[in-house]
Amino acid sequence: MLRRLALRSATVAAPAIRSADKILVPGRGEGPFPANPRSQTFLRSFIDLHQMGNKESIEKERARLSDELSRGYFADISEIRKNGGKIAIANKTIIPSLAAVKFPDLEVNFADGRSLKLPISSEQSGTDTSELPIPCASLLCLSFRASSQAMAESWSIPFLDAFSALGRIQIYEVSFIDSWLLSLAPVRNLFLKLMRNSNDPQRQIVYTFGDHYHFRKKLHILNLLTGYIFLLDRLGRIRWQGFGSATQEELSSLMSCASLLLDEK
Repeated sequence: MLRRLALRSATVAAPAIRSADKILVPGRGEGPFPANPRSQTFLRSFIDLHQMGNKESIEKERARLSDELSRGYFADISEIRKNGGKIAIANKTIIPSLAAVKFPDLEVNFADGRSLKLPISSEQSGTDTSELPIPCASLLCLSFRASSQAMAESWSIPFLDAFSALGRIQIYEVSFIDSWLLSLAPVRNLFLKLMRNSNDPQRQIVYTFGDHYHFRKKLHILNLLTGYIFLLDRLGRIRWQGFGSATQEELSSLMSCASLLLDEK
């Protein structure tokens, strides 16, 4: 329950953050903050001072802020209402190995405090994960808000039922916690102790904390209210992708693609 509340708190806070660049100014209507000319002059001077030290970093942050504000929380809500979280149709066939791209590195935490770097692949060496068994197929289910957790399970549970007996698959249900408070080490450790763990070693429930903007950019993730599902091969490459809640047809394509990965030598 706390897991859902933590994710929901980020959802509630999002509109306030995304709309923080505007205020209502009497006689002027809605305008960019700050409206006071003296404040604007001070802000420009402040930015100019820091530009002298690291202009490139300032420009990157400006570009990021513009990118984040260009798509608001209500735009995500509107899209979800139109398509129910199905922002795109899942792949019907497997992505060829030559065209497949590697899943970005992602550090996750288990409820017992252990940490792990995903994806687990045969290319890893000299790391804590290099001694782990390399799955032939891994299913990564990403949830950025509580609303998408049920979507993730609509894929992970049928996948586990279909392939658990083979012992060469791994499922990771990843919850993203972007609250700065929950990202602080003492609070994070307490939070993890209260979270549920999986009883099945082939289905792991993990958490990742902090800013995930650059990670999302690499995967072209825009809407945070839906689920994102990735099927990876033993090299950590994305060979199939799905969105939202699973349909029977999409589950069939997922199972077919996973079977091909299990048959690869």
